[in-house]
Amino acid sequence: MGKGQRSQPMYSNEIIEAPQEAGKLASSGVFQTVPASSSSLLGHNDIEYGSVAVSAPAETKVQTAPKELPHEKPHEVQDIPFFTLMTTYMSFLLLVVLAHFEDFFGKIFMPKQYVQVRVQNGYAPMVSDFESMWSRHVYARMRDCFNRPIGSVAGGHVDLIDRVTHDYNKSFQFTGKLQNVLNLASYNYLGFAQSEGPCADKVEEAMREHGIAQASSRIETGCSKLLVETEEMVARFMGTEAAIIVSMGYATNSLTMPSLVSKGCLIISDELNHSSLIAGSRLSGAVIRVFRHNDTRDLEKQLRRSISQGQPRTHRPWKKIMVVVEGLYSMEGEFCNLHKLIEMRNKYKFYLFVDEAHSIGALGKRGRGICDHFNVDPREIDILMGTFTKSFGAAGGYIAGSKALIDHLRVNSYAAVYSEAMSVPVLAQVSSSMRMIMGEDREHALEGQQRLDQLALNSKYFAKGLRKLGFMILGDPGSPIVPLLLFNPAKMPAFSRECLKRNIAVVVVSYPATPIIAGRVRFCISASHTREDLDYALEQISDIGDLLMLKFHKDVINQDTKKLNIYETLNKSRINGLDDTGSEVDSFEGNVGFDNIKFSYPIRPDTTILKGIS
Repeated sequence: MGKGQRSQPMYSNEIIEAPQEAGKLASSGVFQTVPASSSSLLGHNDIEYGSVAVSAPAETKVQTAPKELPHEKPHEVQDIPFFTLMTTYMSFLLLVVLAHFEDFFGKIFMPKQYVQVRVQNGYAPMVSDFESMWSRHVYARMRDCFNRPIGSVAGGHVDLIDRVTHDYNKSFQFTGKLQNVLNLASYNYLGFAQSEGPCADKVEEAMREHGIAQASSRIETGCSKLLVETEEMVARFMGTEAAIIVSMGYATNSLTMPSLVSKGCLIISDELNHSSLIAGSRLSGAVIRVFRHNDTRDLEKQLRRSISQGQPRTHRPWKKIMVVVEGLYSMEGEFCNLHKLIEMRNKYKFYLFVDEAHSIGALGKRGRGICDHFNVDPREIDILMGTFTKSFGAAGGYIAGSKALIDHLRVNSYAAVYSEAMSVPVLAQVSSSMRMIMGEDREHALEGQQRLDQLALNSKYFAKGLRKLGFMILGDPGSPIVPLLLFNPAKMPAFSRECLKRNIAVVVVSYPATPIIAGRVRFCISASHTREDLDYALEQISDIGDLLMLKFHKDVINQDTKKLNIYETLNKSRINGLDDTGSEVDSFEGNVGFDNIKFSYPIRPDTTILKGIS
């Protein structure tokens, strides 16, 4: 990576005006910074998970940013009931106390069960008893809720392989039976996870012509014609000059970021970014600092302070600053504040890295992701990353941007130089599904748009249904990810098991993947879900919510109605053409999996709903 020009450090709150050549991340430097800062549901704590940043000397005076900055306030989380908050903390405290109590006496009376956490023949244990306490005493109690094996395609419905345990989840035995369940757990947003159909046919044809794999990295003999054509298609789909494909989604971030920034650079990361972004940031050797989730006000404060201070110890200007965010956050179902980020990028001249793993294909009237959703020119974002594992029913990922950026990655990215090239079946699946979304498949010209409209309709319908039933949910309208807060750790396995009894597959998520008080179940909506599927899910989830006391907003429910009528519940908030947020509501009739029922919900100005889709 080339070094940018250096200038004398500035110790004021003034913005450092450094010219940035559009798209030339590999050759130009930007002088900016950010302090370590993060927040949680309860407060704001300083966090740094990368290179240690040394604070400025005491004599260095830095002017603080103005109290009022021209930004909207971040999305507020609904108030958590005090009783729920207290019992959640008490539950975790009780789990930890009992775990220590069990370990103390277990080592005395059952030493054979603790051999793996003791020193053996002079060798230290690979994992200490304290480090493994969480997995041995918390995860083990709900292990039956995770890693459930499947025996079919993970579409709208999926066959789970039945298993039982007789030793409290230490081991499982298969019964030989299959259980068909409604799949609300897979990232099959557009329903392309299929074993038959046009995409499956294209995959079979490609394997007959090109085989299975190239058995080499792309920089050697793995750069096939199919790979080049698919990369060109991805660039055209994203609206960028070029794109590069990586065979693994996680590696797209973790192995690419070290080739973009290095020592002397600064990464400013949203506190809720994915693990792959954190791993890539650490590998880069750059200083890493965190800003509060989706809070552009906090981001600007950190930018001003960091630009004025420069690098730790030396106070030299940073070689580069890169702000890293996600288009759609997979645990929250929230969109990034893209307009503000681009406005700040133009003002402070940093590089913007947007991870679209969950938003690409799932957002926007054309499925082009977060840029399409907000009507933003993708060329205003320096690095666009995405994966094919969600909306496209495939695997791997891509980086899209300027030609100079992609040419640099082809010879410097670990993923391009050392990892294997994407296999032929996966490339064929990506290419066929993308062509369908773009409308370039003449035989199935409208099917891609139909899937996009179905997903948008299903997502709004399901989220609004849960909210009107009284559940506390997170996420922005239109997100295919709908998190429902459970809080108490005991309610997570209970919710998952009750859903399985009712033939519904869900994913529950707890600490450390979420804040300790924000355990949740995450529903993933798909275009393959029908109206009957969503109605059944809402009715069963409503019953489970009553059983586990999860309805924190019962004032919106008609308690006199014994049987759930989701349509009446949804329409209660529609008064004078406004929804519960005060947004204008448009009505339309369509049978996109909803049997020609008239349905009302807020429609974005850029959303197109096809009528009469079969």
